[in-house]
Amino acid sequence: MAMGKKEIKIVWTGGVAGSGKLEGDYLKTELAIPRSYKGSGEGSDPMELLVSAAATCYIATLTSILENRKLPVEEVTMDSEIEASKEGMKITHVPQITLSADAAEEQRQAAEKAMELADKACTVGNLLEKAGAEIDIRGLVLNR
Repeated sequence: MAMGKKEIKIVWTGGVAGSGKLEGDYLKTELAIPRSYKGSGEGSDPMELLVSAAATCYIATLTSILENRKLPVEEVTMDSEIEASKEGMKITHVPQITLSADAAEEQRQAAEKAMELADKACTVGNLLEKAGAEIDIRGLVLNR
């Protein structure tokens, strides 16, 4: 994904227990401080937004690679999670690529390779890794 400049606006009201509204070109979401930090917990928090950015970059990069290789993809889904502690941060992406029923073995292998390539090409993931985060990909390729 191309690097560049993005701008967002946040309006926050009500102190720690309050909430915020974040708005970008397309993203509009409610923000809140997590309950564990005495906030309301009724909105996205920084960790959710961080893992969302990493996941969006990865799946967009993966989709582009799959399309460039003209693989018979029927669906791509992904679950992602973030774990943070004083020692560091780990993001785990679990992509699942579903190929058409008649996909050949070499197409399945190409889809598996695409998951590795997407990890190396995702700019957000690369920035996070430079900052010390660990990113783990546990993908699966299925035939319909």
